[in-house]
Amino acid sequence: MSTTTTKTTKTTRTARTATATTTPAGRMRALARSEMTLLGRSKGTLFAALFVPAVIPFSMRQAADGMDLKGTGLDIGTVVLPSALGFSLLFAVYSALTAVYVARREELVLKRLRTGELRDPEILAGAALPSVLIGVVQCLVLSVGCAVLLDAGGPSAPHLVVLGVVAGLVMFAALAAVTGSFSRSTESAQVMAMPLLFVSMLGSGLFVPLEVMPDKLASVCELLPLSPVIELIRGGWAGNLSAGDALGAAATAVAWTALAVFAVRRWFRWEPRH
Repeated sequence: MSTTTTKTTKTTRTARTATATTTPAGRMRALARSEMTLLGRSKGTLFAALFVPAVIPFSMRQAADGMDLKGTGLDIGTVVLPSALGFSLLFAVYSALTAVYVARREELVLKRLRTGELRDPEILAGAALPSVLIGVVQCLVLSVGCAVLLDAGGPSAPHLVVLGVVAGLVMFAALAAVTGSFSRSTESAQVMAMPLLFVSMLGSGLFVPLEVMPDKLASVCELLPLSPVIELIRGGWAGNLSAGDALGAAATAVAWTALAVFAVRRWFRWEPRH
């Protein structure tokens, strides 16, 4: 009787596991676990994702000390902290995930996955989950670290900070797939990602806040993909972002995300170029 009960229990657990893995969430979890294993074996990608965003922002402290922040409503903490989160989104999510998409395509992993139960959005989302998770953990650690070390305090509007981070995670995961679509190899993926990295670092308020820029230049830089994310995070932390400005920044982020999703649906390549 005991043996029969044990066998029945094992069979039930197996059936539940099989059922779980045939759901979209279960399939993406299984793919994410596999992707996390592969990401751990890629030392270069892992180093860029983990250590670069954590090191670069602290080198900005000296530059921030030399800025004239009078009349901007900002201080050292609210300048460096959003920049730290921006670097995490750029390197831990965008740059690392671009390399992941290209590598899996060139290894024919994406092509093989499409022959199974996984749907196209599930494949892309499952492959992105490890990088997104790393980005979330980094944002949390950097937020706490900067708040303590730079005496930035807590956010005045936490919902805006959360909105900015979530918008950045979704947007740059989609932009990584777009960039990967036009990269011919894993090596070229890093080169293809550089234009957006440099433009974002120089024009989205990472090194120089938009509040310090001339008005005409700032109005142009506000339209860059990372700019609304930084605006929401910085404004949410400093508490100087009006409802209208927050709505405008959110609309810009949504527009970039929608454009990226359209580009992925239109141009993403699932097989190597011949």
